Amino acid sequence: MMLKFFPYRLIATLISTSCVFAGAHAKASELHYSVANQDFKAHVAAPVGESLGKVFIIHDWDGLNEYEIKRADMLAALGYEAVALDLFGVDAKLQGFEDYKRETGALYQDRSKFQERISAAVKAASASSPTQVPEFLIGYCFGGAAVLEGARMGLDLDGFVSFHGGLETPEGQDYNNTKAAVLLLHGSADPVSGMDSLAATLQQMQKAEIAHSAEVYGGARHSFTVPGSRDYNADADEKSWQALLRFLETKR
Repeated sequence: MMLKFFPYRLIATLISTSCVFAGAHAKASELHYSVANQDFKAHVAAPVGESLGKVFIIHDWDGLNEYEIKRADMLAALGYEAVALDLFGVDAKLQGFEDYKRETGALYQDRSKFQERISAAVKAASASSPTQVPEFLIGYCFGGAAVLEGARMGLDLDGFVSFHGGLETPEGQDYNNTKAAVLLLHGSADPVSGMDSLAATLQQMQKAEIAHSAEVYGGARHSFTVPGSRDYNADADEKSWQALLRFLETKR
């Protein structure tokens, strides 16, 4: 899990405010919601015209910041409503490795809380717009693992996409409740979740008889989509982004 140094301070209430991006490619707003008396804030990027679909984005282990916001804006510019979700809360301290480890570890160790936050975030994001269009869940690194958690818990969405995510399936979980296709985008040299983990996950999906596919980028390491990181791989970044867009298009 590669660190991304983009400060992003979160605050909360159950309202949203909006502004317009320069160039009028999309409209930006904040979505505020609460889970178990804890406040959260998401970034919403909506297309100016008719929406092709909704894409919910789960952040890496360092929390919601400019990286996920940029991805949401990129999708909005292509006609999708994109919501960069928050799983840590507005009061989470996120200043370094130990903070990131604490926040992710707390959710990995309490799967009920992990699933509650995913479900609540998706529900709030889905309700933020009444438009009836396909809905997808995507995520990066920790967010990729969260996407698979959402798939296993049976979120009623139209597709799931994990970018270099953690692939291990916790004891007692499987993909029998998964309701839509899953796409895994992974590097062959990923030291966090290796090729054996990828093969095991695909076998589990095959056993559950759910639609699934994977693209493997030779030599790509863990955070291959994160510019400026030691793992960044421009070729794998571009190919995985195009794979996402093809996946979204086939589900429209």
